[in-house]
Amino acid sequence: MEQLNSANLEDKTTGTYLITNQQPHDEFPKQYIWPKTDQDAATEVLNAPVIDLDGVFTHDEHAIANAVNLIKESCTVHGFFQVINHGIDLGFLALADEHGRAFFNLPITEKMKCTKKEGSMAGFTSAHVHRFSEKLPWKEMLSFEYHENGPEEVVVDYFNSTLGSQYKETGLIYQRCCQSMRKLALNLMELLEISLGVEGQNYYRKLYEDCISLVRCNYYPKCNQPNLTHGVGPHCDPTTITILYQDQVGGLEVFVDNKWKSITPNPDALVINIGDTFKALSNGKYMSCLHRVAVNRFEPRLSVAFFLSPKGDKELKPPQDLINKDGEQKYPSFKWEQFLDFTQTQHRADENNLEEFIKWLMSSKNPQSVVA
Repeated sequence: MEQLNSANLEDKTTGTYLITNQQPHDEFPKQYIWPKTDQDAATEVLNAPVIDLDGVFTHDEHAIANAVNLIKESCTVHGFFQVINHGIDLGFLALADEHGRAFFNLPITEKMKCTKKEGSMAGFTSAHVHRFSEKLPWKEMLSFEYHENGPEEVVVDYFNSTLGSQYKETGLIYQRCCQSMRKLALNLMELLEISLGVEGQNYYRKLYEDCISLVRCNYYPKCNQPNLTHGVGPHCDPTTITILYQDQVGGLEVFVDNKWKSITPNPDALVINIGDTFKALSNGKYMSCLHRVAVNRFEPRLSVAFFLSPKGDKELKPPQDLINKDGEQKYPSFKWEQFLDFTQTQHRADENNLEEFIKWLMSSKNPQSVVA
């Protein structure tokens, strides 16, 4: 979304119009218009729990019990909460915001040096135009993988190889943020296990110790007709949990009690969303958070999301103790690489990802697709 008049600039690679500095007289591009049924505005603020992790990290039993109760309460209703004293340096998060904005303000020719390639999750893309032609999100994205199964500076290497050595500092900042977010994610998995009553096994932590997660910088340009579009439409994340750093502009909304409710940004907090994969791993006890992003008429918005995911070949099923307590396994076991492929080639992310995936998995012509 280059700083050019969208009415006159067409991206020959994607065949769609680039949008940022849209003028009031410009005709609003129809590819970005969402149905009226999706345009109802949030009129309330969600009073979601803000969980203080300070005592959790010092093994304070009262703090752990309080955190577990708040997690259980929120995850059974909407799958959303926030955490403070999370152990991630706020200064580094501010630098991640600064470097993210610097990237998205680059000329489009520079950003396209790391254009997302077919079959890859990593790279730059504008509004998912490589996949869709309607109901496009009003945003740009830069995605890259983070894991600890190979080179020590995998994020630095990505920035160096795609944009050049002059972006080493950017890579180092995101590398440091990813390391901290992975650590936080594994700690949250322990709390989720305790909240489900199957503590003492470290089942989830062990499942994710060799995780290969996706990190995404989202940039939402200001929009002169925000009532017609979304930064991201209504959807659940297919991944396990999402750790989100967001600026103070606002726009995140969660669907609760049959209505959309806005999230007031907290400068000290990180947002946590439960995703579809953990819904399956909790045997359906916890909700996958249905959310969307509204755009702003006056200010752009930036967020950084860490999507915790297991290695692709891991078998995903709830702990056996949980299955025994419930008397059944609600969803068949599957591999993350199967679910990921489904969301990239068969289905556009919405509120029904998991249910549609299970239908696809069970009806697949290949009997090897179902994990016993």
